[in-house]
Amino acid sequence: MYLAELKIWNFRKFSSNENEPGLALNFTPGLNLLVGENNSGKTAIVDAIKYTIHTQSYENIRIENEDFHLPVGETEETNRATELRVECVFKGFSDVEAKNFLEWLGMEKNDQDKYEYYLKVFLTAKRNNNTIYYDIKAGPDHEGKQLSGEARNLLRSTYLKPLRDAEKEMSPRRNSRLAQILTSHDAFKGKEEEHYIFETIKEANEKIQRYFKGIDQDGAPLPDQEGKKLLEEINDYLEEFGGINNKLHSNFTLARLNLKNILERLNLEMTENKSGLGSQNLLFIATELLLLKRDSYQGLKLALVEEIEAHLHVQAQIRLIDFLQEEVKGSDVQLIMTSHSTDLASKVRLENFIICKDDKAFPMGQNYTNLNKGDYLFLERFLDSTKANLFFAQGVIMVEGDSENLLLPTIADIIEKPFSKYGVTVVNVGNTAFLRYSRIFKRKHPEHGLLNIPVAAITDNDIKPDLYKEKDPHVNTKSDLEKVKTIEQRRADKSNNIDGQNVKLFISPDWTLEYDIALGTLQKELLKAVLRAEKIGNSDAIGLTPKKEQQISKEIDELYKEWDKKNTTNEEKAFYIYYDLVLEKKISKAIIAQCLAEILEELKEKDPDVLKSKLLSDPQLQYIVSAINHATTGGE
Repeated sequence: MYLAELKIWNFRKFSSNENEPGLALNFTPGLNLLVGENNSGKTAIVDAIKYTIHTQSYENIRIENEDFHLPVGETEETNRATELRVECVFKGFSDVEAKNFLEWLGMEKNDQDKYEYYLKVFLTAKRNNNTIYYDIKAGPDHEGKQLSGEARNLLRSTYLKPLRDAEKEMSPRRNSRLAQILTSHDAFKGKEEEHYIFETIKEANEKIQRYFKGIDQDGAPLPDQEGKKLLEEINDYLEEFGGINNKLHSNFTLARLNLKNILERLNLEMTENKSGLGSQNLLFIATELLLLKRDSYQGLKLALVEEIEAHLHVQAQIRLIDFLQEEVKGSDVQLIMTSHSTDLASKVRLENFIICKDDKAFPMGQNYTNLNKGDYLFLERFLDSTKANLFFAQGVIMVEGDSENLLLPTIADIIEKPFSKYGVTVVNVGNTAFLRYSRIFKRKHPEHGLLNIPVAAITDNDIKPDLYKEKDPHVNTKSDLEKVKTIEQRRADKSNNIDGQNVKLFISPDWTLEYDIALGTLQKELLKAVLRAEKIGNSDAIGLTPKKEQQISKEIDELYKEWDKKNTTNEEKAFYIYYDLVLEKKISKAIIAQCLAEILEELKEKDPDVLKSKLLSDPQLQYIVSAINHATTGGE
């Protein structure tokens, strides 16, 4: 069995509306990874489950006043909810598992039109001033009835808290987590005096007690009688303390002779001295897996793990998540985990993702997005940690090349829409991957809620100017395309494949970003960047000397004087900069973008208002400005 559905009414971030839950979320039987920015509801989801079914470690869990929903900006006294409800629905029962819950089970048809068991467990709580009442019941109807203690114990989850103290959990103490795990394991469960460890400790106790009595195993006196004197001295004190009617006596033992107490004295530690927090965390997770992998256990095998990456470096995170994904395959173990790690996000299969955003949760499986099977396979191959940033972003800009990737943050700063402030991530997806990546953010059933992350996709129009005919008369150029289909029709065809919900495509007006800049108000700045990039590309030096900078300035002045004499059109200038210099000389577009970004930063320091006005008024860059506005403010 596994946790299939979670519904929440008025619990923390999640409100309710006319009896509709504030959150309705489905889980997969295996791995589920909750990702999202801080305060997006990940912990509230985990706690809602934990409060309803409790944990294997028998933590003291109490509903508190702050658990009742309070609308943002409202006052405590008048607007905090007075009732909350959490429903956990379990499915996938085997007959052996179902027999433990028969009086609370319901029946329903599944996707294959066959009847299957389900178990609905719900927590209801009410508050009256500072007094809180709550019940946990189960049953197919709304009211349900109390679960027996045995049934409740079979539903407990394994829980690993964030920033867990793994060393403490594995250390010997009363009711230690290690002892709880071992007591529940088949190696110890139901065994007592016949267990090898019991016999070992019993023998050790007897040897210890003989030492403090001062005798060996045959009853003969030991040469060392210091232990006997020590114990006798302690017991003399006790006799005086207890008085005539309350005789007190003590004895030394290694552990009380029952298996539980013996296991509470055990310490599990790494064999290396002074192991770090990361290694201790891995040891803790490995030990908890013992509890989940019990073959004979008929209860819930669910682990709730917050911040799975705690104390782990990147490679350890990746090894761990790769192992866990394989471990849950074909098993009855279910994992519900939270993470802030983009490295983990890049390794988990997209269908196992749940994005938490704006007090909602969005599963990313095929039943919920517009992604098709091929998209999932593609994204599994190419969704690296850089692209995985998009799951934690407040806005996303997708670009198809290094130039846009390098230039956009600078342009955004100039027009006072800094990406860091607005939480925008720029993702370089490559030439043809827009459609696949954009589908990540489109919901199959938008009526159930949209993923409120504005996504701007920026692409080149790739319409070559008619001047290109001089280089290659056989290439279709702007005039040729106009005969078959207007430029606007061509743009509409591109947009129709991408646009929708919060995703919007922004297309350059002409050829490429570099050519569009060359046509606009930043023509001279681009030319300077191209010439800088040419010299950098042919030099081992990191920067340019003042002499080379002077040579570039002189070359630009002479070029513009020559253009003025020839009455060169703006389009001819742009074509020369992009085709004759950039393409023909094979100057790196990435280096050009870096140089142009530096030039713009220099101009910004001198007069930011003039540069901002220049950018905003440039018709060739309106698509870039509009894309930034969409990603930062939803198009405002």
